[in-house]
Parts: sequence; structure tokens; C-alpha cells
Amino acid sequence: MNTNNKLKIFNDPIYGFITIPNTLIFDLIAHKYFQRLRRISQMGLSYLVYPGAHHTRFHHALGCLHLMQNAVRILKFKGVVISEEEENGLYIAILLHDIGHGPFSHALEHSIVENISHEAISLKFMEALNIEFEGALDLAISMFKGAYGRQFFGQLISGQLDIDRSDYLKRDSFYTGVSEGNINSDRLISMMNVVDDELVIEEKGIYSIEKFLTARRLMYWQVYLHKTSLVAEQMITRILKRAKDLTHEGLNLEASSALRFFLNSDTLNEKFDASTLNQFSLLDDYDIMSALKSWQFHDDFVLSHLSTMLLNRTLLKIKFKNKPISDSKTEAMTQDIMSTHKLSKDEASYFVFKGQVKNLAYNQDQGGLTILFKNGTKKDIIKASDHLSLKALSKTVSKHYICYPKDIL
Repeated sequence: MNTNNKLKIFNDPIYGFITIPNTLIFDLIAHKYFQRLRRISQMGLSYLVYPGAHHTRFHHALGCLHLMQNAVRILKFKGVVISEEEENGLYIAILLHDIGHGPFSHALEHSIVENISHEAISLKFMEALNIEFEGALDLAISMFKGAYGRQFFGQLISGQLDIDRSDYLKRDSFYTGVSEGNINSDRLISMMNVVDDELVIEEKGIYSIEKFLTARRLMYWQVYLHKTSLVAEQMITRILKRAKDLTHEGLNLEASSALRFFLNSDTLNEKFDASTLNQFSLLDDYDIMSALKSWQFHDDFVLSHLSTMLLNRTLLKIKFKNKPISDSKTEAMTQDIMSTHKLSKDEASYFVFKGQVKNLAYNQDQGGLTILFKNGTKKDIIKASDHLSLKALSKTVSKHYICYPKDIL
């Protein structure tokens, strides 16, 4: 292993210069597992709505590293004791927290592999790297799993106001041009403190928290759950499902070796061994797009039409409703496409389907956000704020949708 790397500086459009704190971090960034993140879109297929949203998980991970360095500096300045080993563990954990994402990030989660989250795959990558780096990731893995003794470390990595959210809201806002999500991450971090091993926000940062939670709600409706992004993600998931079904029927679809591996196997959590991890590390957005370009000419009606539609952005129609959509409406549309194109009910279900999305900006069940007042008392943000809309942000809002063909078929 090369241990003579110089410390590097990345030029980031959000924060300016991002420094690499030590050679171990550099070696992790230079590793092929991490370099793969350059080929994983941060926002899946959202570029079909926002043309500028082509940033990657690589960008996001570096941004998180930068913000974590700022957070450590602020907390140490305020008297919070953080050892050099703990500091490095935080940097590694936040740098690698998303390394387990598959192609198009969340779009194909639970699709290429079943019943295993990207967080679980991230942990498998970290454990594999820990062997290669001779135990240097032990502390980072403990922090990532929430098993380390100091609670606030886990809150910084994964919590209601973690470093992950602090970067992706600001970064996704920048690349989409949706200004509602442009939070002041520097201000939020500067207001952080630790009391009784709990991450808290000082009283004067309460309005920044209100802006953060509001921005999160708006970004979900306007960007992450945008109806066009949603239907595109549903379509690419169904394309892969169809490809798997055809492969299991004995058809040999053109695909990269890594993608073919997952088309041929039902990769469950308990089957996700070192060999599977290696195959997953070879998989990225390019495998999927290359396959779609080939599959658009396939003889199978479902596979070819869905692939062509997605490549040319002639997507299915999608409508949001506040109430559940009746089965009779879905059935009528299904029957219509069955008779028009001589499809089976199973084949038609790829083009007509319904579902539900939920938006919860603030989940008190996941630890909450604590405000520290000048007199030393602590309150949850909902009780501390005089902003009436915050109570609404702690309630789940659900919307129902139905997808069906336009006249393109």
C-alpha cells in the first residue's frame, strides 16, 4: 500500500477548498471502492426534471468530510474533548457512510439486491476495507453502527441534524437550482454543542433549525418526491425486474458481467458474501444505462418499450391524489392496455400501477432535536419554537399516485 501520498485539496463549488486531513483518508478516497462513487448519481434520475442534477455520491462524501471537520473544530473550541483517534474515526465514518449505494442511488435500492439496505452494504464495504487497512477502521465502524460509547458521535453521523443532511440539502439545492433547500450549514454547525453526551443546538440557532426543517420538507415535495422523478424511478425499477424475470426464464440479455451476475441471482442479505460484494463494487450507473441502450431493441414488448421510454424521457403519466386510488380504476386501465396491445395482466402491470409516498421532515422518534437555552435547560425543538408550522412538520403527510401510459404505446 502506498503510504507516501501528499495531502491533497479538492475545489468544491459549494464550500471552496476541501482539505484531506491525513494520508489514511487519502488512501481511502483513492481506493477503487470509493472511486466508484464518481459513477453513482447522487439524485438518481432527478436530472430528468432538473438538468443540472448530475452531481455524484463522490461529491457528497467529500462535502460531508469537510463539514465534519468543521463540526469537530467547533466542538473542540467549545471544550468538548475529542481525541485524535475519535476525530479520525468520525472522518472515516462520514466519508464512507454512503459507499454502499447502488446505481442511481435510491432508485434501485432493494431492486438489484433484495432485503438489504445501502447502509448495510456500506458496513460490508467498511469491514472489507478494515481488513485491507489492517484494523484502521475499527473505531469508525463502531461509530457507524452506533455502538461507540459516546452518543453524540452517532448523532453527527446519523441523526435529525446530521452531517449527511447538512450537506445533501445544500448540495442538491445548488445543483437543482431549487433555492428553497439552500440551508446555512456553516451556521447550523457553529451552533452545535454537547451536553451530557447529547448533541444540542444553542438557543440562538433556533431559527436556523426552523429553516433547516422547513427546507427539508420543501425539498422532498419539490425535488426528491417530484412526480416526474418518482415515475422515472418506478420505471427503471420495473425495467430491472422485467430483465430479472426474463433472465430467470432462460433468456440471455446483453449486460455487463456485474449486472448479469445480479440478474441471474436473488441476492439476499444473508447471501451477500465477499464475492457478492466484489461484484457489487463493479456496478454503477453506466452498467444500467448501457443495458437500457441495448434492451430498447429487445423482442420483449415490456422490456423494449420501458427502456425506450426512459432513454427518450417519454415517461408514463403520473397523478397524485390525496386519497387512496380505487382498484377498479387501476383494473380498467390495465384491461385497456391488455386489449390494445395483446398483453397479459402481468405484462400490463408494468405500465399501470399505483403507490404511495410519505413525507416526514422531523421524526421525534429518531432522537429529536434538542435546543440548549442560556440558563442550561433543554427542550425539544417543537416545544422550544414559536413557529407553529414546526408541529405540522413532525406529522407524516401521505400522497397516493397512479401511473399509466400516455398515447405513446
